[in-house]
Amino acid sequence: MWAATAIFPMVQVLKYGGGFPFGDDPYTAVACCQGPVNTVVFKMAVEGEATPAQRAEKEKYAMAYKGVLDDIRKCVNLQKPDKVPVFALSEEFDVAESGLIYNDYNRNAKLMADCQISAIKRMDYDWAWLQVDDCIEFEVLGVGSKGEGNILPATCDYLPATRNTLEHLKMPNPKKDGRMPVLLEAIERIKDEFGDTVCVTGRTAAPFSSATLLYGMTETLMLMFDDPKLVADTIKYCIELQEMWGMAQIEAGADALWFGDCNASGHLISAEHYEEFAFDSVKECAKVYQDAGAVTMYHASEHSIEHLKLQAKTGVSVVSIGPGRDIGEAKEAIGSDVCIIGNVDPIVILLEGTPEQVYNESKRVMNIGKQNGGYLFDSGEMIPRDTPRENMRAMMAAAREFSS
Repeated sequence: MWAATAIFPMVQVLKYGGGFPFGDDPYTAVACCQGPVNTVVFKMAVEGEATPAQRAEKEKYAMAYKGVLDDIRKCVNLQKPDKVPVFALSEEFDVAESGLIYNDYNRNAKLMADCQISAIKRMDYDWAWLQVDDCIEFEVLGVGSKGEGNILPATCDYLPATRNTLEHLKMPNPKKDGRMPVLLEAIERIKDEFGDTVCVTGRTAAPFSSATLLYGMTETLMLMFDDPKLVADTIKYCIELQEMWGMAQIEAGADALWFGDCNASGHLISAEHYEEFAFDSVKECAKVYQDAGAVTMYHASEHSIEHLKLQAKTGVSVVSIGPGRDIGEAKEAIGSDVCIIGNVDPIVILLEGTPEQVYNESKRVMNIGKQNGGYLFDSGEMIPRDTPRENMRAMMAAAREFSS
């Protein structure tokens, strides 16, 4: 009875594909039975063929490797890396795994950094992805935000879409205003922990999407027809805002910036409007970031080939492929022009699939994406917080196994 009580919890973890993030082998556990007469030590290990969920940590790849930034640069230059860097849009999942409430995490630099550090060590990501939420730089300008508990904040109570509003907008101080210093401190902490062995990735909103986060989506889309000059002038302000905000993160230690522009995607505006209102501002910001040494990862969750072809011409380092477009089609369309990143489906595959399905799809995406170089592995969108842990491990297992 004493022995059964001691070993039962660990046996259950190993039985269902889990592991222990300490010791040399996460799939070996030691327990001590402190019986009243004799003390017995038990060693438990997984034998035989590993499950898809167990392959991740049994692969001979070290977490946080010194060549990751060089491999990313090779990919950006459309070359073949020594091994494909493996990322995941996993922030919401990682916060849940850490037992944190999201709206505590996104306001506390130490919690944010500790969560990311723990997730990297536990899941073997090659980056720290600090997307956090879309509100940070807009709250300090007077835009409202709504979200509580584990519901990510979203912008609301937008500013009046008028010339007077634009003329009275000030430039915030990222070291003092709102939650901006929280993100900067978290970047510094993570960089101090890992140095150049992990790609520390901050975030900015591209200027067109920034305008929609100031005025609201509907109002901005209407202004494109009613007052295109106001839209263009607002985008000029947003270029300055996002260049300043991105540079502050680079100076804090960010190796890359996740450059979000979902409100300029083919889901919402035509390719013609993208070229008129979004293209030049993306190009301008990307040049500033890249001249400062950062990799610019442009994400619009894009499915439209026409839009992807335009995005590939903006000069960004990397174009993210949304889950609505097959990775092979995207690779064929723009893979000779720009590095691409993606795109395992976070809902159909990661949330709803089995570990075997996740493993097989991740293997397929990796093997297609990495052909001829110029590719980074990732999910296609944010991974839900309730995604099964064994599915995440199966994705990482496949990505690691086929990354070379």
